[in-house]
Amino acid sequence: MINLNLKAVFHLTQALLPALLAAATDDDPARVINVGSVEGIGIPPWENYAHPASKAALHHLSRHLAANLAAQRITVNAIAPGFFESRMTEFLFQPGRIEGVVGGIPLGRAGTYEDIAGAAIYLASRAGAWVTGVVLPIAGGSVTATANRRLADPGARQCLRP
Repeated sequence: MINLNLKAVFHLTQALLPALLAAATDDDPARVINVGSVEGIGIPPWENYAHPASKAALHHLSRHLAANLAAQRITVNAIAPGFFESRMTEFLFQPGRIEGVVGGIPLGRAGTYEDIAGAAIYLASRAGAWVTGVVLPIAGGSVTATANRRLADPGARQCLRP
């Protein structure tokens, strides 16, 4: 996992650096958009250690590269997809299983390819030219839902009242 999700990304960015530098301008920087995972942001509900750790490392690499490449007019960001249908999750997209999974997502559905494409288009477009070092969760609110579950204790919610 580390070789694929971290080392390969670093070496590819390194290899593309001359092209990125040639494409970069003050008004329209070159872009690097990495694909992380919400599993790299929080603790997943299943025992899966290598994938979340490698994605967390990718998020940190993205922020580190962003800090170092910004002066050269290159932005580096990461998209962190949540629950999407893929080869890795296809077993969950079965009647009787999918309902339990999307039930924990505040927006109540799995992500779509359009959701990921929209985030990538934003980061690659002029609208995202001044965004760098960001890990953008595309997860239907599931990252913030973790915080809401911690606040389920009425005593913990006291700090939210005036």
